[in-house]
Amino acid sequence: MYHTFTIAIPEPYREALGQRLIGLGSLGVEERDDAIIGYFPEAIDQELISNELELLRILFQSLVDPVAMTVKHSFLQRSDWNESWKKGFKPVDAGTRFTILPPWERPSRERIPLIIDPGMAFGTGHHETTRSCLVLMERYVGAVTADRFLDLGTGTGILAMAARALGFRSVVGVDTDPLAIEASRRNSALNNAEGIELIEGGIDQCEGNFGMIAANLISGTLVELSGQIASRLAPEGIVIMSGILKGQDDEVVAAAVKSGLKCRERLNDGKWVSLACRR
Repeated sequence: MYHTFTIAIPEPYREALGQRLIGLGSLGVEERDDAIIGYFPEAIDQELISNELELLRILFQSLVDPVAMTVKHSFLQRSDWNESWKKGFKPVDAGTRFTILPPWERPSRERIPLIIDPGMAFGTGHHETTRSCLVLMERYVGAVTADRFLDLGTGTGILAMAARALGFRSVVGVDTDPLAIEASRRNSALNNAEGIELIEGGIDQCEGNFGMIAANLISGTLVELSGQIASRLAPEGIVIMSGILKGQDDEVVAAAVKSGLKCRERLNDGKWVSLACRR
């Protein structure tokens, strides 16, 4: 079961509010026509989230030009979530090689299938940031010498499975959410993707260096972890950073450079920016 917070607020403020929800521990944020919805695990402190949102509502109301914001809390059962994602999950191509599809669709013979059943974890692979990661992984796989891959914040395991398909010998997926690890394990089995080590925790739980690291997180977390990410890159390694809103990429690049990385590419997709940086 999930806690859901449905927040009605004008469109210009939704991106920042969505980032704040993720910072508070949201597993995912969905944008609707007139609101955004933050999904939280059952074990969260509901009162803490409600109080934080009430403070934000008061802040928006106190602006010179007051901004209306309303919050509604409810619960979402597992069965309701399953039906919700199934209705909206259609096959989608990503990069030049991959197709992301649900278990009931027939894979294409021309492209590499990534079969995703998210279960209680968030992420079917349709988001712009996931697709950008796959594009950059394809683009730079031939530029790295070490054949170990780290998927930091693995979610449903989609990038870890793509790394195996691209030829990485050793793949590690880490996530602080046990539901994500469960979903990644199930999806690895659906895709017959062997050789993926799944770890519940953060980057500090990983050992050794990696030729490529994918970190599809949020800007603040990328800034905070940039030093640890750089320290885990093998010589000439590539890190792909995603989950960055336009306007926040300079801050992430600055943190990466400070950690000894050099930005090779900025890939824009709508309101999102993904980076490829080299050690």
